[in-house]
Amino acid sequence: MAPEAEVARYIARWRPSSVSPQAAVFARDVIAKTGPQGRERAKNLLWAAGKLADYALGLGLDAVPEVVLHPSAVERFTRCAPGLSAVARRTLRTNLRFTGRRVVPQLYPQDLPLPREQAKSPYSPVQIGGFLALADAQPTMERRMRAAGLVCLGAGAGLIRSDLRDVRGTDVTCRSGGVIVAVRGPRSRVVPVLARYHGRLLAAAESAGTALICGGTDPGRRNITNPLITALDGGGGLPRLDTSRLRVTWLRDAAELLGLATFMHAAGITCSQRLGDLVAGLEPAGETDAVRLLGASRQS
Repeated sequence: MAPEAEVARYIARWRPSSVSPQAAVFARDVIAKTGPQGRERAKNLLWAAGKLADYALGLGLDAVPEVVLHPSAVERFTRCAPGLSAVARRTLRTNLRFTGRRVVPQLYPQDLPLPREQAKSPYSPVQIGGFLALADAQPTMERRMRAAGLVCLGAGAGLIRSDLRDVRGTDVTCRSGGVIVAVRGPRSRVVPVLARYHGRLLAAAESAGTALICGGTDPGRRNITNPLITALDGGGGLPRLDTSRLRVTWLRDAAELLGLATFMHAAGITCSQRLGDLVAGLEPAGETDAVRLLGASRQS
């Protein structure tokens, strides 16, 4: 027997004890029109439609697709029906919207894609090397140290905006087997520096002393890094230096050290929100473990 015929026979025979006979008739009628692929898929859709129909009948609604599968009825059911877990509510809504789009498509207009800001591209190791070479070519020692410090804080520790502007030389120290940056402000934290940037950042921090590594005297001044970015802008065929792209470069390199891509592939995870949900209940490791993961041994 062809798979489609077997699924059709299963739908026609579906008469569960968990829903009323009238709700089962409704479910069989609408799910037959969706053409589900496989018996298990048909079973899930039938159960969702039957549960929705029983709920709608209890409210005095007519058991017709235009009423029962109306988006407002589906939303009320999945939000208000008693005795359902959060996972069951999400699954039911997904399955019922699938059914509604195929049975009463006029009630489910095509979703318009929402604009989403794309992540900027990280710099390549060659480009980072080019920026550091431009930093070495600055006319004064102070300018060379500030430019190198900017690149190392961005690509080596992921600092951006006020976190980047507020760093003083004394905030960079050798500790816990590596080099760390103590970040000030509302999101104060300790960030291990990627090993390849240790030597240059330590030199820039020593040159700055108690002053700001990226220069200036007032970290609240928004354009404090502009002169350094201008000095490193596009030389030798390089793209424009962007502190956001420096942070993305750090994120890419840190993710590679952690084996994040391998983990996500093995777990079948493609959504960063799911990762956020997973780590929400976990405690971050201490400084020593963080340095071991992200900073490794000190390199000059």
